[in-house]
Amino acid sequence: MATGTDTTARGARVVFIPPPLYYVAGFVGGMLLNGVISWTVGGRPATTVAGGVVAAAGLALMLGGVAGVIRHRTTIVPHHPVATLVTTGAYRVSRNPMYTGLAILYLGGALLAGTWWPVLFWPVVVALVTVLVIRPEERYLAQRFGEAYARYRGEVRRWL
Repeated sequence: MATGTDTTARGARVVFIPPPLYYVAGFVGGMLLNGVISWTVGGRPATTVAGGVVAAAGLALMLGGVAGVIRHRTTIVPHHPVATLVTTGAYRVSRNPMYTGLAILYLGGALLAGTWWPVLFWPVVVALVTVLVIRPEERYLAQRFGEAYARYRGEVRRWL
């Protein structure tokens, strides 16, 4: 049970930047750079179709993660305390379906936009999300849920 001085009462110690903004910043940065130096994706219209499929898959995974959190009546805000360890639905495929879905959606969006620049920034975005959001969340969940989280972590990958 959490107490007022217990770190589990406040949530994960993450940087106070909503995680989707990391993805938006990387994508917008890539698009701005493309406006200066064009670096187009070839293979049109096939890459447009592929981008739509990839983006839809990412969106579905992200929304599945959101639905799981809502269904279990816990929070999607990383620095708020978590009520329940969600391990069903999209959380059976990824420990971070919202972040993974956003990463996949990002790549699909780059294909749809027809430029490689956002793809160049994608590893930086994923690294920032991992270091600044996911790792602090994982430390928090390990403290909050103990052995249950350790078992879950051993069974389900961080991304996919």
